[in-house]
Amino acid sequence: MGHVGIIANPASGKDIRRLVAYGTVVDNQEKVNIVRRLILSLAATGVTKITYMPEYYGIVPGAVESICSRHRPDMEFAAADMCMTGTQLDSFRAAEIMAQCGVGCLITLGGDGTNRMVAKGCRDVPLLPISTGTNNVFPTLVEGTIAGLAAAVVAKGLVTGAPAIKPSKKLNIYKNGRLIDSAIVDAVVLNEAFIGSRAVWDAKKIRRIVVTRGEPHNIGIASIAGNLVPVMPGEPRGADIEVGPGSIQLRAPIAPGLIEQVPVRNYGYIRIGQVIEVNEACVIALDGEREVEIRAGEKAHIELTFDGPKVIDAEAALRIAVAGGYSKFNNNFKPVHDEEEQ
Repeated sequence: MGHVGIIANPASGKDIRRLVAYGTVVDNQEKVNIVRRLILSLAATGVTKITYMPEYYGIVPGAVESICSRHRPDMEFAAADMCMTGTQLDSFRAAEIMAQCGVGCLITLGGDGTNRMVAKGCRDVPLLPISTGTNNVFPTLVEGTIAGLAAAVVAKGLVTGAPAIKPSKKLNIYKNGRLIDSAIVDAVVLNEAFIGSRAVWDAKKIRRIVVTRGEPHNIGIASIAGNLVPVMPGEPRGADIEVGPGSIQLRAPIAPGLIEQVPVRNYGYIRIGQVIEVNEACVIALDGEREVEIRAGEKAHIELTFDGPKVIDAEAALRIAVAGGYSKFNNNFKPVHDEEEQ
């Protein structure tokens, strides 16, 4: 009858960009509110089981408890059987466990960094990413009620394939010939020796940018591509930008409220399978966070592929489901309304 996974990152929306820029803080109580609406929608459409990532705030348990007793859904809730570390590895491990236990859809609450980790563990399970982070190029702003309905029709097998479920691109990062990490939006070569604070906000330290996507309305490093060589998520290509003294001075929003000038030396599109060589000491940031150190004498390269996670388009999924008659009341569709207990 439908099994859905929920990964709600309590740390998303709270990094250093609230200090060096003007990022919005998405507090964990708001995440509880979103998850409550997700649960009610999932239950209304006949989903019977939810597996969730355990974390220090208790977002999913808090959402269940906050639903008034008269309308609390009769569902099975199970925490993923994992040891919490309080780090981004929890998102990866939870996605891996949920894929193994057969969830039909995985809902994430976080930003690009959260979804990067989930994408590494989710295998072929389609993702429905809800934006609650800082740089939100991969996840989208979708109301929790609607996200729950869309996730349900996918998890129950009522909607399969394009245009509701779409493939995505990713960037594979190799060091000395060995695959060590990946990104779903951008890989940024920085003129730094150590990782330090993870978030990227200083354009002066950027040497090179490789992106899977970038549009003018994006925020973060992908916005540089979006304002120079726009790339749509579904296009079979990416972009490569060399930063440095040149004839172009580009203005782009590289963090919330932080619009900087970026000097561009060279730029262009890259094809699927193309490799960008990195043969200098640097740090490579993945989806907005410093992750990979390349020391002097080491060689690295970045490869663009179309092997990223499957992503659910909530609007398309619901259009297809409605055309198939899913919203007509029957034994598998029961309206559930959340009301305040008096």
